[in-house]
Amino acid sequence: MLLAALVSTLLLGGTFGPTVASAAPERAVSPMHSAPWGGYDELWVPSSMGNIKVQVQWAARGGNAALYLLDGLRARNDSNAWSFETNAFDQYRNDNITLVMPVGGESSFYTDWYAPSNFNAQPITYKWETFLTQELPSFLAGYGVSPTNNAIVGLSMGGSAALNLAGHHRDQFKFAGSLSGYINISGPGMREAIRLAMLDAGRYNVDSMWGPPWSSGWIRNDPFVNAELLRGLPMYISASNGIPGPYEQPSAPIEYWNTATGMGLELLALVHARSFELRLNSLGIPATYSFPSSGIHSWANWSAELWMARGQILDTMNAW
Repeated sequence: MLLAALVSTLLLGGTFGPTVASAAPERAVSPMHSAPWGGYDELWVPSSMGNIKVQVQWAARGGNAALYLLDGLRARNDSNAWSFETNAFDQYRNDNITLVMPVGGESSFYTDWYAPSNFNAQPITYKWETFLTQELPSFLAGYGVSPTNNAIVGLSMGGSAALNLAGHHRDQFKFAGSLSGYINISGPGMREAIRLAMLDAGRYNVDSMWGPPWSSGWIRNDPFVNAELLRGLPMYISASNGIPGPYEQPSAPIEYWNTATGMGLELLALVHARSFELRLNSLGIPATYSFPSSGIHSWANWSAELWMARGQILDTMNAW
């Protein structure tokens, strides 16, 4: 039942979206903002995947800290959903931290793939880990954003990616947050569920990402297995219990369907978050946990959780 819930939610959840290397023309790195501190820019960042669009809200007072916000499985190719499904910009508008929202990455898990997906004739090989930890921070350094003073938060697919990236790149990230993330990828049924979800979300072949189920790529990208890498890192881990709450008020048949789907996906995310909590506790690794008494797999709940994590993020990054 949990596996079915995960598959259906991964397939239908609005947080998971078409990635992408844009065909926009090359733009030279410039240390000048087209918007003032506290303002908004859209940058095109050169990468091995082509030019990647990145939405940015600059720190209010010229601070060098950045908060990366990662999308879900169906990440769109025009905008990062954090920018229009939540009030993230408003939450941090007066804070001394730059919001960084990379656009694209459908079904990518924000990792470096072995090869292009052959099922959908993908024209490029995803190299999202390289982009987020090398190419993008180097580019942003030209605008006064430190490559070593970053926080990273993601939801669903982006939640597992945020913990993975922070664990493997402790020199870059000082904080990591997973909101309704699937952070026990080696758990029962997870590899099969991810395979099916990626087939539906763009016809991607998971073997091109981490290899077959017995490949070491799966282990490297499992926060549960690699929890020791997170020792000493401030973390915020959140998941609700799948019970509809104040943000869920379905009225049309499709809304009832989406609510039911979100309930199943969030329940599984809670199982992952609780098992991850036990794992960290067994290793003596502290983290901040949030387990609201209601809420499904939805943007309204993630927006609320981002606000709840704000104080810890700003304290960690010294970015008030």
